[in-house]
Amino acid sequence: MISLYEQLPWLAAMLVLIGFSAFFSASEAALFYLRPAERNQLEKGNVGERVAARLLNDPDRLLSAVLFWNLVVNILYFALSSVVALKLEGQGASGPAVAFSFALGSLITIIFLSEMLPKSLAVIRPLAISGRVALPLSVAVRLTDPVMPLMRGLTRISRRLIWPGFQAEPYIELADMERAIQISSDDHSIVRQEQTVLNNIVKLSDIRVDEWMRPRTHFDIFHPHVALSDLQGKIPPSGYLLVTETDSEEIEKAFRLDSVTRLEAKDIDSLAQPVMYLPWTATVADALQGLSREQCQVATVVNEFGETIGILTLEDILETVFTHEPSRSKRLLDLNPIHHISPGRWAISGMVGLKQLARHFGISELPETRNVTVTGVIQEAMQRLVEPGDQCVWGPFEFRVIEAPQTDNVLVELLFQPSRPDEVTE
Repeated sequence: MISLYEQLPWLAAMLVLIGFSAFFSASEAALFYLRPAERNQLEKGNVGERVAARLLNDPDRLLSAVLFWNLVVNILYFALSSVVALKLEGQGASGPAVAFSFALGSLITIIFLSEMLPKSLAVIRPLAISGRVALPLSVAVRLTDPVMPLMRGLTRISRRLIWPGFQAEPYIELADMERAIQISSDDHSIVRQEQTVLNNIVKLSDIRVDEWMRPRTHFDIFHPHVALSDLQGKIPPSGYLLVTETDSEEIEKAFRLDSVTRLEAKDIDSLAQPVMYLPWTATVADALQGLSREQCQVATVVNEFGETIGILTLEDILETVFTHEPSRSKRLLDLNPIHHISPGRWAISGMVGLKQLARHFGISELPETRNVTVTGVIQEAMQRLVEPGDQCVWGPFEFRVIEAPQTDNVLVELLFQPSRPDEVTE
């Protein structure tokens, strides 16, 4: 008979392997469960947290190393388990039953102690665990670097042998996505609200930030060391406290005022966070991606001279996505952008974008212009700021300025004549 004492070295080795397997499982769960904000926090943390951030910069290398070591550890564990089971199996009539029970117990033990339990604990506190496992994990990753080329080569060979005709799927174009949405809606598999959201998301890549931003006349700026009294008991039109640089009028930081329930009397700008800067030619999709990456809520739009010409907030983008017919004039001025007056005549806001105008009237091509709004087109034709009574012809449209206050709330009468050739005249 084999005594329990004789099995202790094997059992101790199996217990050590369970610990290694639990380490790699917890590391994988913690590091890959981190949210973008937590990953940014790692880069500013202690040594272990900074190492974790560097490991996440190459996720394929990290995941390959973790899976490799976990596989090696599990193979060794089951090899030792088989050795012990074989020894137990030869011990009398009850040996096979004991060996089967031991093998089953070994399987349950490694599933619970090295998979379920460590991963469950890791996702509860991923940030803390990531910093603690990063240093030993980085050593394990480096040890696998020499064998990674061999593993990748075996993967490519296996792929060619098993799937010789396999080809990578090309990126989906925007036109393909739009077509897929239309087909799905025809089959009634997507409700109207979902179709609207999907269409609006697709359009984000086609809208420039200068078409959708809040112009400078539609937000207030404050110089550093802002006191509560400076707000005069009102929330600015943008909803944000926009703080400039100390020696200029350029926006440096922003803070959403309704995000807290109580403000101190002085230096409320200390709560503000840095804004992100975007060129006026960037798209709204670029803005959304940048705000998400930088963990910001406000993007400052600058022209070719580096001057601030407007801002785009996260709320502006979300409203674009979740509104049935998004319109900048509706969002900023609470006015219907295009209002039908009589046959062939409409009253429109000067802030209406030219792309929105083309979609509304079903026009595929418009005259070339650097402007993005109706007001911009009229100003280009008049070579000055618009005034009431100004008229111009632009392609199939004839514009006449009805109201032109000092703000951007310009009201324009539009005459639509589809048969008119593409031209721009005063």
